[in-house]
Amino acid sequence: MIDSRPDEEYPGWGFASLWSDRINRGVELILAILMALLVLDVWLGVIDRYYFRWQLNWPEAFARYLMIWAALLAISAGIARRDHIGLMSFVGRLPMSIRRGMLIFADLVTLALFIYLFVTGVPFALGGFRREAMIFGASMGPFFTAVPAAAFLASVQMLLTLLRDLGSQLDRPKQEESLT
Repeated sequence: MIDSRPDEEYPGWGFASLWSDRINRGVELILAILMALLVLDVWLGVIDRYYFRWQLNWPEAFARYLMIWAALLAISAGIARRDHIGLMSFVGRLPMSIRRGMLIFADLVTLALFIYLFVTGVPFALGGFRREAMIFGASMGPFFTAVPAAAFLASVQMLLTLLRDLGSQLDRPKQEESLT
């Protein structure tokens, strides 16, 4: 490897960047809707408890399921933006060729983790369809499906960001940080 920043115009860069951005926009829209529903649900629970005293038993459980979906889907948004926590003080001091290799390896390990989580999450979600939730007598399946769905999206985003960055994410300024 050459000790310089890779060219952004290698054949897969545009494809990976375009699809990563498109998927992320869709996920962030879903996250915004989930968070709005979560706020409304929690406010309904508060108003119920302290004003109307309807004794609704579902807002708390529904809020928990909305939060799980939102938190798990947010993983792919963090991957797409490379906003997850990383300890880069050691890696940042290495020569670029070694640094790129380590970052690509870390991305591959992360990708393998999310693929494993997807493969093991599918039977978990299917098992949820045989269990009953505390709200409306609904199946737990839609709520348990958050695990494989989020793992699948995270796997796709990890693959796309791996192809987009190829270990050069520390060498490129983020869009927000760029002066141009």
